[in-house]
Amino acid sequence: MHHETSGSVANYERHLDRALDLMKKYNYPAAKSGYVGKIIPRGEFHDGQTMVNHFNFVARRFADYKLMINSHESSRPTGYSRTYPNYIAAEAARGNEFNAWSTGNPPMHETILPFTRLLGGPMDYTPGIFEIKMSYYDKSKTEQVHTTLTKQLALYVTMYSPLQMAADLPENYEKYLDAFQFIKDVAVDWQDSKYLEAEPGDYLTVVRKAKNSEKWFLGAITDENARKSEIKLDFLTKGKKYKAIIYQDQKMPIGKTIQLPTK
Repeated sequence: MHHETSGSVANYERHLDRALDLMKKYNYPAAKSGYVGKIIPRGEFHDGQTMVNHFNFVARRFADYKLMINSHESSRPTGYSRTYPNYIAAEAARGNEFNAWSTGNPPMHETILPFTRLLGGPMDYTPGIFEIKMSYYDKSKTEQVHTTLTKQLALYVTMYSPLQMAADLPENYEKYLDAFQFIKDVAVDWQDSKYLEAEPGDYLTVVRKAKNSEKWFLGAITDENARKSEIKLDFLTKGKKYKAIIYQDQKMPIGKTIQLPTK
């Protein structure tokens, strides 16, 4: 469920218990809260003490109802989710939506966040944009979203969040069902995570093992520069056979399957 306050915080707090009652009635397990715009009452700011207290109060109230909360336009997390693990994720940085604007996030942005913003806790980056050409919506537009389709898939691995989102329109996923299969398959609960290589601002390669599974998911992203990487697969369990499904933007059809040699 989405709780968009438009910054009207006191109004949201007045209605909060009724909203949580409604969520319990219809079996919604989590809500994404939003605070777009200037905070009301006037004079308060997203990162001010009043709002930090508010974000923490909402996490506690959701915990009372045994519900999860994912806050957007909120202050950066500093470990509060260790006390209230139902505070499952937050945006709290320039998210994927900024990639849609001509002066938005530079390509290096996602290679930096795992070493800055994500140190405080999981980030809801809202990945999953498949239609990146603005001309699709308006033929007079020449811009595109600052990404590629496969980079959007890789973000599900490189940007840790136990609550993920498919942020595009359903009809855009219908056009790319092979790529959408990855969103259906990728885990959000991990048993192990390894950062295989990284240079913040340049590139990042992360591999994660799904909980209670032998499935590994590897995500690699770069800035605006093309790169080649050689990745050792020594994290795989010796003696087991693995099948790799590779998603990349060029040279190989999306979703091509190859057989890995047995270690």
